[in-house]
Amino acid sequence: MLRFDIITIFPEFFRTVFDFGIVRRARAAGLVEIEAHDLRGWTKDKHKVVDDRPFGGGDGMVLKPEPIFEAVGHLAGASEAQALREAGKRIVLLSPQGRVLTQELAAGLAEAAHVVVICGRYEGVDERVAGALATDEVSIGDYVLSGGEPAAVVLVDAVVRLVPGALGSETSAVNESFSEGLLDFPHYTRPPEYRGMGVPEVLTGGNHGEIARWRRRAAIEKTRRNRPDLFERASLDEE
Repeated sequence: MLRFDIITIFPEFFRTVFDFGIVRRARAAGLVEIEAHDLRGWTKDKHKVVDDRPFGGGDGMVLKPEPIFEAVGHLAGASEAQALREAGKRIVLLSPQGRVLTQELAAGLAEAAHVVVICGRYEGVDERVAGALATDEVSIGDYVLSGGEPAAVVLVDAVVRLVPGALGSETSAVNESFSEGLLDFPHYTRPPEYRGMGVPEVLTGGNHGEIARWRRRAAIEKTRRNRPDLFERASLDEE
């Protein structure tokens, strides 16, 4: 079973968000466990302060290192990145400065037994968290959110669907976009014609070899059109 512990100053944000679709079914089947924790629970002052002004001046506030180290130490059983790595645990700091979440990274997290997710907020998190505590600093894209909570939902969803048994089909995740460095092939369903737009004949002909070749070609064409950056990196043979 894969366990997620999410550290946040807004635990109520996650109250119902994981009660739908694949994540709900994976939880019900005992494949994953997800719990959100209030960072303020690891503060030691009566006001439960989790942030402070940045050294050197500047706008905004920064999340303090002490409560985050305390929270991770309590939830993961260690407060040093090396010990956490040796224990096979992943501590993910969600941050615009992190490496972009990819299918490959999600697959790696899906192999862990325990993932602790730290939601950034305000102007960011004290850099000592990234440097000495987090095993992974991750961004979900080249844009800035108000906090890491929406990014945590994206991360958990992307990882859970790669947990064996979560999708119900062993080939579903393999055939999705990005699994081979390409976008997914186009999909069609009934009706066979709608507003003058038809379904490619090859998909209704029953020749599975031709269908597979068409889907491969269509995936390559769509990747070249919509994501030329992926197309340039794709490993394609002459065929």
